[in-house]
Amino acid sequence: MRFFSYIGAIAVALSLSACADESPSNEAVSADALALQAHLEFLASDDLEGRDTGSRGHEIAAKYIAAKFKSLGLEPAGDDGTYFQRIKFRRSFLEENSASFTLNTGEDEISLDYPKEFITGPSAYSEEDDVEAPLVFVGYGLVSEAFGINDYEGLDVEGKIVVMVSGRPEELPSEEGAHLNSSKTKFAAERGAVGIINLHTPAREKVRPFEVSVMYQRAPSVRWLHPNGEPNVAFKNIAASAYVQHEAAEKLFVNAPVQLEEIFAQLEAGESPKGFDLGVSARLQRASRHEEISSPNVAAVLPGSDDKLKNEYVLYTAHSDHIGMTKDLSQDDHINNGAMDNASGVSVMLETARMFKESGQQPKRSIMFLSITAEERGLLGADYFAHHPTVPLSQIVANVNLDMPVLLYDFADVIAFGSTHSTLGDTVARAAGQFGIDLSEDPMPEQAIFTRSDHYPFVKKGVPAVFLMTGFTSKTEGEDGGEVWGEFFAEHYHRPSDQPDLPINYEAGVTFTNINFAIGQEIANQVERPRWLPESFFSQLD
Repeated sequence: MRFFSYIGAIAVALSLSACADESPSNEAVSADALALQAHLEFLASDDLEGRDTGSRGHEIAAKYIAAKFKSLGLEPAGDDGTYFQRIKFRRSFLEENSASFTLNTGEDEISLDYPKEFITGPSAYSEEDDVEAPLVFVGYGLVSEAFGINDYEGLDVEGKIVVMVSGRPEELPSEEGAHLNSSKTKFAAERGAVGIINLHTPAREKVRPFEVSVMYQRAPSVRWLHPNGEPNVAFKNIAASAYVQHEAAEKLFVNAPVQLEEIFAQLEAGESPKGFDLGVSARLQRASRHEEISSPNVAAVLPGSDDKLKNEYVLYTAHSDHIGMTKDLSQDDHINNGAMDNASGVSVMLETARMFKESGQQPKRSIMFLSITAEERGLLGADYFAHHPTVPLSQIVANVNLDMPVLLYDFADVIAFGSTHSTLGDTVARAAGQFGIDLSEDPMPEQAIFTRSDHYPFVKKGVPAVFLMTGFTSKTEGEDGGEVWGEFFAEHYHRPSDQPDLPINYEAGVTFTNINFAIGQEIANQVERPRWLPESFFSQLD
């Protein structure tokens, strides 16, 4: 990764005159600290009750954002000439006492105890599921030509239930491994499987005990609906699922050529176990209940000035939802205000929009500002837009995503997740360098954050993207920015204390917004659109 000082950035900018000539000076316009504060305090106020997807509070937030876009004179970019892209969601609940798991060994029928030995979730597609099929062990259940992996090689899983261990091989790079891990259902469905059983492992038990997963069992799942009312369930043939506790999982291997104890030993040794028929079958049953909610994305466009390039778009995104009200009755404050997550990101985006509008220098490419719903429910609003864009997806040249800039210290560096995968890394470095800010390496690569925010659905559609965040270095002598950032996560993340009375550094917010604006300026005015680096794994996604 690249580290750029202010002087280094100037030197690079001079050597790349083609880019510099196309990027207007930022001297005439700057973010306003009071404007950032006003936006954040409104969006994170108690009156909005945590902005949960589908809630009245989030509707108010969406209308506030649309009103700000309108006041700036930005063009509506939602549906039917409005700023809103209204999305319908299906919220699915597992019916009480409906889940069952029966194993047929050929000699005996063994029932697994729910939720002590296995858990399952509701179906977003059907109300009743009853699947009986042979079991096939498929190792990690991964397929990747780039990494030479095919856990299905030599196995016939057509019409069968696949059994796989959770996680992924340690030798896989974190971001690429996270993407492959999220594609396990796809790999199974493409090969004709009708169900998936994931095995909890002893290693996983040390990190997140099975009992913790059981605690969240009653939470509903949420999927977006296509305009025709169909839920976004790409693999309808996967009609059964279960997550099995590691000790209970031994029952699945009673007739297996390799016992589960040996499989776990292979995992412990860093080996990837091979697949085989388990010699047993299973019957998985469940009942689901559905209800419908709706929530909007909010979209606006500043048209470009160039006759040709104005048909291309630089896309800024920031999610406006949060997690709503807590059900923890032991606390006096039940409102998860989401000041840093993500009122801060939306505030930066609104100020960036104002700067573009008031800079007096209309960009050559068009700029789209997209406030996204349902990020906390699984990047759903972004995924819906990526499937149903209001402008042609092929004309979106780049995505700059703003999610939870922690504006609690005078940061000296920024992190741009994804910067090593495309030419956007150099763009971010030059923009940050204008303000004496460095671009730092990802300080927590094991978290694979590049696959965990709203830019990721666009990445999967081929759009180069970066996710901009405050770095871990502080300009203040004696202050550790990483420590401040870590304390926020430990004490305030997804808690009612993430609220406007935190010691928010709005002047740091000004710097962050100015960098964000400069990134968009360069992308909007340079001759060539951003591109994936040829060696990047993400340049080769389907």
